[in-house]
Amino acid sequence: MFQRNALTFLRQWRRKTNRKPLILRGARQVGKTTVIDVFAKEYKNFIYLNLEKESYRRLFDVSLDISKTVENISYFTHIPLNADTLLFIDEIQNSATAVQSLRYFYESYPQISVVAAGSLLENYAGKTFSFPVGRVEFYAMHPCTFYEYMSALGLDQDLQILLDGKGQFIHERLMNEFRRYTLIGGMPEAVQTYIDTRDLRSVEPVYNSLLVSYQDDVEKYAMSSQQAAVICHILQYGWQQAAEIITYDRFAGSNYKSREVSEAFLTLQKSMLLETVFPTSSVSMPVLPMMSHHPKLLWLDTGLVNYRAGVRDDLFSVADLQDVYRGRVAEHIVGQELLGQTENVDAKRAFWQKNSKSEAEVDYICIYGSRIIPIEVKSGNNARLKSLQQFMSLSDTDLAIRVWSKPFEINEIVNPINSKIFRLVNLPFYMVGMINDILRQML
Repeated sequence: MFQRNALTFLRQWRRKTNRKPLILRGARQVGKTTVIDVFAKEYKNFIYLNLEKESYRRLFDVSLDISKTVENISYFTHIPLNADTLLFIDEIQNSATAVQSLRYFYESYPQISVVAAGSLLENYAGKTFSFPVGRVEFYAMHPCTFYEYMSALGLDQDLQILLDGKGQFIHERLMNEFRRYTLIGGMPEAVQTYIDTRDLRSVEPVYNSLLVSYQDDVEKYAMSSQQAAVICHILQYGWQQAAEIITYDRFAGSNYKSREVSEAFLTLQKSMLLETVFPTSSVSMPVLPMMSHHPKLLWLDTGLVNYRAGVRDDLFSVADLQDVYRGRVAEHIVGQELLGQTENVDAKRAFWQKNSKSEAEVDYICIYGSRIIPIEVKSGNNARLKSLQQFMSLSDTDLAIRVWSKPFEINEIVNPINSKIFRLVNLPFYMVGMINDILRQML
């Protein structure tokens, strides 16, 4: 297994003086269990409890006394629970008592490192249990970022050149690798399969297996047979509408009503398979989503989108990512990279619309401190950035970002709308993961 950013977080979490039990959240197969297996090697003792097994559930359910629970776990596993033990409780949603025990681990046994995770955890929360408020912390795991992908492929030297700010010297090499990453996506099994085979076609069975597993989970997602049917429809036809503004009513040619579809999307969003991203008209803080407007649909992984939408072949020889699928693949992978930079489970993406009557739309906004920075994913000359220019004419910020396939450069733009001068930071796709560092230097 290759290194993930989550390992760095886990090591920092272990060193905290006021450490709380940690809950890993993320969609199925993003690597939660695997990263814990690697992290566990840094402890003398490791206890893995999968609460899909009744014998493990009973360890928590027979008593509400945390000292008795600790004793039961040690006796059952023949492993001591102490400061050099990592306790990993998987599929914790199967026991409300186990979820509540996290509070008492924090209060009575803070020396024990406790991590929990679970498939569909987000869908169970609030129904069969609630998380102990203030007694646990969370970490959101996403598919691999481009930089994780590069490290996994052994491209550490190129990655270091990029991080040192000298990516322009190997621009074509980095863009070729980013196109390959866009094609493969960031699901760990897909990345590992490509590492093992160096065959892009060999990854396709992995995608198919993942999609089937998501379909098989529908009965767990759904609250009724009707909702199960709607979710199945979304999982069958929704991938083709990635990075597109969608309409709930009769979504993807169905006869389902708006309320049925919106509730199904909400259920899938809790499972972290997708996000319905709403627009904002804000150009300054606070950012207020326009929930009455149509959202943009973003899935968890661009590799899956490419496979399910049938556009993989187009990515083999394309010179510019903007030329694939009307530019939506490029927009989607940028959205994936933006989300991959955060560990916050509540992180939401947003795009900008001037108003419901205007066609002015900026692909994403980035909040940095108290500023809202617009991000356009667009090739071509500066005259084509009309929506960005409208945003900048209303905003107090003097910085905007364009993501494109050319090398890094900074332009000084005179806005034709109001003659205001602003800086346009042109980032090649492979530098999206450095946006926060660049903003820190420029603001």
